[in-house]
Amino acid sequence: MDGSVNNNLSIRRFSSLQDALMEHLGQKTDILRINPVHGGDINDAYMLNLSDGNCLFLKMNGEKDEEFFLREAEGLLAIGNTGRIDVPKLIGYGSDEGKAFLLMEFIRSSPKAPDFHEDFGHKLAAMHLDSCSAYTGFKNFGFISDNYIGGGRQENTPEEKWIVFFREHRLLPQLRLAEGYFDSSSLKAFDRLLERLGDILTEPWKPSLLHGDLWSGNYMTGADGKVVLIDPAVYVGHPEADIAMTELFGGFSRVFYDSYYEVIERIPGYEDRREIYNLYHLLNHLNLFGQTYLSPVLNIIRKFGR
Repeated sequence: MDGSVNNNLSIRRFSSLQDALMEHLGQKTDILRINPVHGGDINDAYMLNLSDGNCLFLKMNGEKDEEFFLREAEGLLAIGNTGRIDVPKLIGYGSDEGKAFLLMEFIRSSPKAPDFHEDFGHKLAAMHLDSCSAYTGFKNFGFISDNYIGGGRQENTPEEKWIVFFREHRLLPQLRLAEGYFDSSSLKAFDRLLERLGDILTEPWKPSLLHGDLWSGNYMTGADGKVVLIDPAVYVGHPEADIAMTELFGGFSRVFYDSYYEVIERIPGYEDRREIYNLYHLLNHLNLFGQTYLSPVLNIIRKFGR
């Protein structure tokens, strides 16, 4: 059974973890050990050691999270379909005895190749230049389905214009969730920021498939020493939005940026646009994690909502 609304993003749904393992492994391969994997804050994760010497990666959560795993899988498939940058190979998702699961290739972290950062920058730029019209229907921006940004819901309703999409389906949904944090003065400043959005943001010359949550915790180093992207929140948008996210929490080298900009030109005014794009992520963090993120959110609102 295919779990996706788009044939290009088809992933097998299984009615049990045992069925998924049997189809992938066959009867001659056994699970020797199941080891917890630490690092995520949303799901339980495990490394399955197999008798043939290979490993698989298993994510599990409550049964209601089956859709969460489907959307993650769709994002990985969309990125993988570009052929520009690696993602883990997917086996399937489903539910088993009240637990949702996602099963995929285990990426064993390896030393970075000497040209890791240069290669990463070039590959991300190539992904941003790849065709992505299949994911937005007859419009330019959005995605075939809503998905998740961390643990928060992410609206992807397609729109013709990027600035409209970012206002209606990025900033406004997060503002509605966070409204209780703001006094009347801050809400008025936010309204002014939204009114000015067309003076700050620009329409891209070409829509790009975005990872959507590209911080340093969402890439790994594969067996070949090259980058592997994980945990996407994909949609089609302005490539600057991905680059802005890489700068929010750090962890990306100067070589990465220089290599990216060898392929895709850096447009003047990016510094201001970066703050608006990252306002979305800061608002999401405010809604997910609370008061700690209020101050940086207010700083951006006051700066651009004067």
